[in-house]
Amino acid sequence: MVEARWGSNPRFSDGTSYRFVRSEGKTFPNQRCLVPASEFHMTVGDKQYRVKLDDGNFFYLAAVLEPAMAEWPLSFRVITVAANPEVSRYQDRHGAIILRRQRMQWLDYTIPEIDLLETPPARTFVVEEITSGPRQKALAL
Repeated sequence: MVEARWGSNPRFSDGTSYRFVRSEGKTFPNQRCLVPASEFHMTVGDKQYRVKLDDGNFFYLAAVLEPAMAEWPLSFRVITVAANPEVSRYQDRHGAIILRRQRMQWLDYTIPEIDLLETPPARTFVVEEITSGPRQKALAL
């Protein structure tokens, strides 16, 4: 595991740090990485939503590392796919989900991207509106 900044180096784009990269029409032959997650969040208007796997398991978001350069640290961008039916009610895209059983296939390049970077089927996610603050105010050590 390594610590990396979320977002690309703005020096090599239009001055903006991009956090996502679309999967369509691209290959990711190297610098693949995984971002562990138990949920992801969406903001629609003034409402926030949490999205979790229907079975409650954690998952990974497919991502690509970008090497550190000058004053910009090691960073990553999350790869996106078209939103599945539950998420498409709120937004068009979401991070590409890599299940625990697929993690080594993503990292060791044994399976082409096209077979892993797919929109999940219907009933994969549970979407909940976030109506209160964090469930756990502080991390217990």
